[in-house]
Amino acid sequence: MSNLLEVQNVIKKYGTYTALNNMSIDVPEGSVFGLLGPNGAGKTSLIRIINQIIMPDSGLIKLDGKLLLPKDIQHIGYLPEERGLYKSMKVGEQALYLAQLKGLSKSEALKKLKYWFDKFEIGDWWNKKVQELSKGMAQKLQFIVTVMHQPKLLIFDEPFSGFDPINANLIKDEILQLRDEGATVIFSTHRMESVEELCEYIALIDKSNKILDGKLSDIKQQFKSNLFEVVIKSDNVNLVKTDLMGKFMTASSNVPFKEGELAIKIELPNNDTSNNLLSYLSTKGSISHFVEMIPDANEIFIKAIHQNNKNE
Repeated sequence: MSNLLEVQNVIKKYGTYTALNNMSIDVPEGSVFGLLGPNGAGKTSLIRIINQIIMPDSGLIKLDGKLLLPKDIQHIGYLPEERGLYKSMKVGEQALYLAQLKGLSKSEALKKLKYWFDKFEIGDWWNKKVQELSKGMAQKLQFIVTVMHQPKLLIFDEPFSGFDPINANLIKDEILQLRDEGATVIFSTHRMESVEELCEYIALIDKSNKILDGKLSDIKQQFKSNLFEVVIKSDNVNLVKTDLMGKFMTASSNVPFKEGELAIKIELPNNDTSNNLLSYLSTKGSISHFVEMIPDANEIFIKAIHQNNKNE
């Protein structure tokens, strides 16, 4: 898969403070790429550089294999965390104005806006002032003006902020649909459940440095800890529990189990295998549940940040 966006050795300083330290990421074409990190990590500076709001002190940005130029802003759609709409303007008037700023003719803009307003069932907002809209309604409008010119690259910074669960799902589905139609998406959020649902690739930034990146499924494999969740049926579950606690590192499990069964988490030594564990457990009883516990994005985020802090 080719990369739509390449960030190469970007450095950005504000006075003596380094916001980005030799930052490099590759965003595969047609993917949803999670740009993650704690507050103050450097994510916003990187997003602003990609959008050419600020310039790097050194390093290169390439879009579609070519050096990023000012004219390329027409190929980028950016939804910032801090929304920026003119509150006293009417919704339709403002949407039309912003669409034309993106390079659409008035007729093209009206056609695309009708499509999106009908899709979101907000046609009756056209003559309302922005200040009359709720936060969620205003964010729907800003989402529309971000995507309607069909840019190659979409950058969403906390796109679900202020949305109720129904509208958050609506926007999530639209992001996936845009990806399926060929857009490449950079998605910045602190909601790790959204990362699980949307992102195929991630980069994690902490204190101006990239500390991990790659395909999310591969990163999960790197962070797994040889931990298994097991339910085993036996005539003497107490004896089985004692045996397992004596042989392995164990912990309690919340997985449902029936009378006469033992639910337990077992951590294997690095030199042991799941096949060996399965063979051993089969001598103790009937196994009804045997699952390797793979860390989710939230667990990886916390562990990687803690490791990075320890290494400083």
